[in-house]
Amino acid sequence: MLISNAIVCDVNGEREVDVRIEDGVVVEIGKNLKDKESIDAKGAYLLPSLVDTNVKLLDSTLNAKNIQDVSDAAKKAGIGHIVLNADSTPAIDNEVVLEFAQHGTSKLSGAKVDLMLNALKEDSSLSNIAILLKKGVVAPYMSTIAKNNLAIKIAEYVQMYDVTLFCKAEDNSLINAGVMLDGDVSSKLGLAGIPELSEVLHVSRMIEIARYFKIKILFKAIASSRSVELISRAKKEGVTVSCEVSIHHLINSDEACEDFNTLAKLNPPLASHEDMLALQEALKKGDIDVLTTLHQANSPVNKEVAFYDASYGCEGLNSALSLYYTKLVKSGMISMSTLIELACKNPAASIGLSAGVIELGVKADFVLFCTQETTTLLDSGSLYNHQELSGVVSMLGE
Repeated sequence: MLISNAIVCDVNGEREVDVRIEDGVVVEIGKNLKDKESIDAKGAYLLPSLVDTNVKLLDSTLNAKNIQDVSDAAKKAGIGHIVLNADSTPAIDNEVVLEFAQHGTSKLSGAKVDLMLNALKEDSSLSNIAILLKKGVVAPYMSTIAKNNLAIKIAEYVQMYDVTLFCKAEDNSLINAGVMLDGDVSSKLGLAGIPELSEVLHVSRMIEIARYFKIKILFKAIASSRSVELISRAKKEGVTVSCEVSIHHLINSDEACEDFNTLAKLNPPLASHEDMLALQEALKKGDIDVLTTLHQANSPVNKEVAFYDASYGCEGLNSALSLYYTKLVKSGMISMSTLIELACKNPAASIGLSAGVIELGVKADFVLFCTQETTTLLDSGSLYNHQELSGVVSMLGE
């Protein structure tokens, strides 16, 4: 199969070349190539499929149908590989649940789905990390509600198996008291707030653990620009830590919670307007390593309630590539090539995979993306419902 007249874009930049594929692998790249089967891209981008390592299932409920649904939604939106967040019901913290989840991922028709393990059980004891890693999970996940002795044991396992620790920085005594960022907007709405320190304190703590044990940590869904500063400084000092930020936190502030909009009730909570702008500057400077849709679909019964009682999260997979392109690339914040680095190469690297390039010999997990077309998003579970987004995804052969 030949893809002609495409703008080929990967982490190495953009170029106008033809790409020929045989048996799902790139076998030739150049000008004026020939093949019996040909797709005229008509100036659309040919991109590596994206990777998202922070996806939750509907109502955080782990079952085969929900896994299939997110797999299908991801594929249609330009994401070819996702990792399910371990914070589910039931949680992936034992062999029985892992085998149940793996059965649900075995025959998917959409994006590939991998699993992370929850290093802490519900009673805050340690799960059997070694067994679960050997049985196929791609990374251990840890909330910093873990006490120091447990965090150190988890770090030792991470060191032993040379994997990346997915870490959610939060303070249990502070997050339980609030439902959004502690600030002017929460005061105006009369809602209990979560201090920014809830995240920042534990980012500092885990950076020192990473430094001491010489392990890799990817901080998941960072919301505070101060946390980004600490992670960036640690990287310069040789600590192997990296920073993931969601699209929602880059383009929304806690002002989105006005009128008690439960779609803006996210975990971590949306930051202040000033912090949102600081996150955007960090993105432009290259201090953010990974992007995520932070997808968390919820049934209406869990969202169409009072803000305090509503579940956390909003949908993001259904419009992933178009949303990234419209809000980050078309707006001039980053280039398309940088998007591929942050939403493909780097998240793939965090689970030990190589991705983000279109070159000879690589698997042709690509999408065509036409930026000349626009669509109006119709998704009642999205913060961007009824917004016009640029770019339409099509799979090869469609």
